[in-house]
Amino acid sequence: MQKIVVMGQGYVGLPLAMAAVEAGHGVVGFEPDENRLVQLRAGTSYVEDVPDKVLAAAHATGRYRPSRTQDALVDFDVAVITVPTPLKDRQPDLSYVDAAVRTLGDHLQAGATVILESTTHPGTTRDVVVPILEKATGWVAGVDFFVGFSPERIDPGNRVWTFENTPKIVAGLTTPCRDRAEEFYRTVTKNVVLADTLEEAELAKVFENTYRQVNIALVNELQRLAHKLGVDVWRTLGLADSKPFGFTRFSPGPGVGGHCLPVDPVFLSHHTRTQHGETFRIVELAQDINDSQPAYVVRRLQDTLNERFHIGVYGARILALGLAYKAGTGDHRESPAAQVVSLLEGKGALVDVLDPHVVPATVGDSPKVFGAHTTPPMPYADYDAVVLLTAHDEFDLQHIAAEARYVLDTRGAMPVAPTIERL
Repeated sequence: MQKIVVMGQGYVGLPLAMAAVEAGHGVVGFEPDENRLVQLRAGTSYVEDVPDKVLAAAHATGRYRPSRTQDALVDFDVAVITVPTPLKDRQPDLSYVDAAVRTLGDHLQAGATVILESTTHPGTTRDVVVPILEKATGWVAGVDFFVGFSPERIDPGNRVWTFENTPKIVAGLTTPCRDRAEEFYRTVTKNVVLADTLEEAELAKVFENTYRQVNIALVNELQRLAHKLGVDVWRTLGLADSKPFGFTRFSPGPGVGGHCLPVDPVFLSHHTRTQHGETFRIVELAQDINDSQPAYVVRRLQDTLNERFHIGVYGARILALGLAYKAGTGDHRESPAAQVVSLLEGKGALVDVLDPHVVPATVGDSPKVFGAHTTPPMPYADYDAVVLLTAHDEFDLQHIAAEARYVLDTRGAMPVAPTIERL
């Protein structure tokens, strides 16, 4: 049994901590947020991929310790950094990574391993993590202690590809570093994929999400063009998808959300521009297209209200179905659905939000969210418009189509009906 420290107990860190406990390790879940700590200690999970019973089982072993005190970090064998890497003023923010590495540097012992999982630009592990640890200890990375990088591939709500069976890329500063990281991950995952260098692994992660960002932008742009041409883009995509080779289907929607897609490509484009003077043009264009999609949805809704009912958005009663960025999860980080709601409210619309997965307390005062519900506070027919933003399975789409006056379906999930308009 090794002592494992997981820095951060969020969507990435908590599943990893649970897997490490199940593998027989002693685990410290380092979480500076006191509210999260209270929930973790009470056995209440705020991460949908980790049910309460899994958290309870981890506590029952006596080998899981959620903590925010640095004393808990003493004598760790492996520390994994899973802290956020957000954007601040549209610029990559590595302050959480920096703080986590400095904290670990105060407790690093000879022979221990530090692994970065947080998504970032190529070069971060070598140029940021290693120097901080070497300065803190006076030791040499790869000789006195070991450093690795293993990009997270968590897909919230995915019941098929979980933490345990999703292939895990592992890289190290040196071969011994990679060996130590590989040794740990083989105890908690089923499929380890080895990279030759840290930068290969770092670039692979940001490219995975850049690939999705670019292709989603492509179909969002296609959808706008198809609408002007009077062509059903969903039928078009279905026809294209009949080709058994050379085509991967992506679908249009209200935009992109979650921690990865709106953020990771920016890390890559910002790094290439500031460090190498090169513009990653296709990434920046894709970002512009997807960022503008929520406003496009609002314009479409506004146009239809004018044309069909001769009313404006101001004062209209609108029901938004879904606030999370993807179906089957309550994760509303960077959610385009939330942006659509905010834009509608900014135009004076009276918006109710129905999302059975989102806890209202996590959203704030606006919008008015009815969480844990599958029916709205008043009949669908009493709303001037319904806009489907997240196609949760819990929504009775047939019933909504039959009762609502008008539905703007941004996900192509509603049945065909005179009252339904697909994006």
